[in-house]
Amino acid sequence: MRLAVFDTNVIVSAGLNRAGAPARLVYDWVLAEKVDLVTCPSVIAEYIEVTSRQKFARNNFPPDWLEYLIGSSVELPDPAPWPHPLPDPRDAIFLALARASGAWLVTGNLKHFPKAVRRGVTVVSPGEYLQQLESPVA
Repeated sequence: MRLAVFDTNVIVSAGLNRAGAPARLVYDWVLAEKVDLVTCPSVIAEYIEVTSRQKFARNNFPPDWLEYLIGSSVELPDPAPWPHPLPDPRDAIFLALARASGAWLVTGNLKHFPKAVRRGVTVVSPGEYLQQLESPVA
């Protein structure tokens, strides 16, 4: 099984646009049990908090699949804090979890994870991850 950590923007994007790469990752890969989503209590709390925001209510948020997605994820304890500064310190949990689990980090905000601070963690966009999964040698 492949392991992935999804930044919250991937979850939100999947709920907003069923045709986009984030939704394809959720529906065709994670919910189809071809990719294991890795979470931890802090990431789960963020998924729930962000998708419950009033601004998303008109889009039927949280998505009906979110509870199942979280329940079927590989839930690990919160990792040790990420030791390197990031443009947005709230993103550090995702990088730390990817590092601790050996998963790839999938994000729509690559600029939030500069190459200089990734320390060996593979960070890709949803489209890049989808392309990797769909390639014949994946």
